[in-house]
Parts: sequence; C-alpha cells; structure tokens
Amino acid sequence: MTSTTDRTASPTDPASPGGPSRRAVLRTAGLVTLSGGAVLTLAACGAEGQAGDPVPTSAAPSTSAASPSASSSASASESPSEAASSKAPSGPSVATADVPVGGGVILDDADYVITQPTKGTYKAFSKICTHQGCKVGSVSGGVIICPCHKSEFSIEDGSVKQPPASKPLAESATTVSGSKVYVTG
Repeated sequence: MTSTTDRTASPTDPASPGGPSRRAVLRTAGLVTLSGGAVLTLAACGAEGQAGDPVPTSAAPSTSAASPSASSSASASESPSEAASSKAPSGPSVATADVPVGGGVILDDADYVITQPTKGTYKAFSKICTHQGCKVGSVSGGVIICPCHKSEFSIEDGSVKQPPASKPLAESATTVSGSKVYVTG
C-alpha cells in the first residue's frame, strides 16, 4: 500500500487544492487598499481561473465604488467632531451665541464686524470706516458706530445712516457652520 500525505489548505500555500483561502484573499485586498489605494482585481470562481495562477492587480487609484467596507471603516473611525471640523469653512469666525439679534460683534483678530439684524441672519462688514479709515468702535441700536467722527452704518446692509461717511461699509459673505458664523468672502 502506498502512503498518501494529507494536505490541508493553507492561506499561504497557492499550490493547495483550493488555492489561497478566502481569508488570505480578503487580508491581501485590505492590505493593498490600505497601502496605496490600489484596487485588487479578483477573478470570479469558474473554469478560467486555476489554483496557483497569479491574481491580477491594477495600479488604478481606488474609487468610491471600490470597497464599501473600506470606505465605511474610514468614516467609522472619524468622530462626529472631526467630521464637523473637516467641513467647517476657513476664515475669521465667532460663535453664533455671541452675536446678539439686532446687534453685532467687532472681531479683534480680523477687520470685520459681524451682525445679526434678524434672528438667524448674519452679515459681515469691514470694520474700517469709509470716512477716514478709523476702526468702528461699537454696535448699538441697529447701527455700527465709528468713534472718530460719529459716522453710523446699518447692521442690515452697511449703508450710511449718519454722515460724515458717504460710502457704505464693504460687505462680505458669511457661512454658518455648527455653532459658528464664518466670514467666507
């Protein structure tokens, strides 16, 4: 009688009867995805693929259609605060709670005054007076006030409410993200 050696399929033995195990293929696919975004192309089970044949790969960058598990695991590791901060605009900002309805806040670290003429509506204007270039000093009674010559500007549109200034304050775009209002333009 001839002795037969039993072979057990091994994840690292491509010569085993079934080829690489499913676990080995998935592990390799995960490593390829993590190591450079390459997409691993796997042949479907069928008569064309033979055990021990090399598995074709592609150097094309991965896309959103690549591996749903890879994209979901990346977003699952991101905390909600990281997701919010990664989407927040850049630029000068102030907490929405700090901008009173019918008033405004003059930013110390940027050349803007941010107002809230009506609840939930935020505006941003230059804090440089158009009369002689002084910085505005306060926001009160629905107007932005320049301390140098007492020019007053509307918190709604920056228009002149009280001369000697003859031109409105320059307006900039704002964006509310989370609990902050940003000057974005």
